[in-house]
Amino acid sequence: MHGEPLTASRPFNFYLGFGVPLAAMLLLLGDPTAVDFALAHWAYDPQNGFIGRHSGFLEDVLHDRAKQAVIGIGVLAIAGFVLSLLGARWRHWRRPLGYLVLAMGLSSSLVTPLKALTGVHCPWSLSEFGGQETYTLLLSARAPTTKPGRCWPGGHAAAGFSLFALFFLLRDRRPRAAQVALGLALGLGTLFSLGRMLQGAHFLSHNLWTALFCWTICLGAYRLLLYRPVQVADERLTAQSGTDTATS
Repeated sequence: MHGEPLTASRPFNFYLGFGVPLAAMLLLLGDPTAVDFALAHWAYDPQNGFIGRHSGFLEDVLHDRAKQAVIGIGVLAIAGFVLSLLGARWRHWRRPLGYLVLAMGLSSSLVTPLKALTGVHCPWSLSEFGGQETYTLLLSARAPTTKPGRCWPGGHAAAGFSLFALFFLLRDRRPRAAQVALGLALGLGTLFSLGRMLQGAHFLSHNLWTALFCWTICLGAYRLLLYRPVQVADERLTAQSGTDTATS
């Protein structure tokens, strides 16, 4: 790409290479039901329902306004990507911004079809928490119902965890800024998850799966679009060194 310096990527480590399948195995093999229900019961008042169900702050600020802010980041990325297509001056931003648009877009858009496919109910719909539906495990057949659930994985959590894309965007060029971006994504994703759990919209495991999906998507897009093996840079440096020697 014209105008874009060739920079080697940092090598993959345990968290990038093996953390994803390990986390998936733990969620699948280690049944999280007990923890899910313990936390849900903690947030549930039999007399008044979930303690955050009618909270204006959780619904209007932490759910609607915060999600709109993340959407704004995505819109800016799209605008920047379009600009990089129109002028040579911004061409070196094309791949990074294209990555950001792809990673954030896939992280957010994957949630809706998975919700429709799995039919998992929210805690507030279950009989244990004042609803009418019967709880079933993630990989079990759904109990008969006239209204399938749409609560797995967590959509609002995906808005926060989609910012994992910022970490991978900065990982090779700005490692310290990447750590800040990682903290931002984890912090927002966790905050969004907690808010929806207090409202009875999700169990903890729903949001953990969301984080896992977002991380995997952002990692995969990074590997496809941004990752540059170390040997590529080494070959360029070797060639440049040979040229300098020949001209000296």
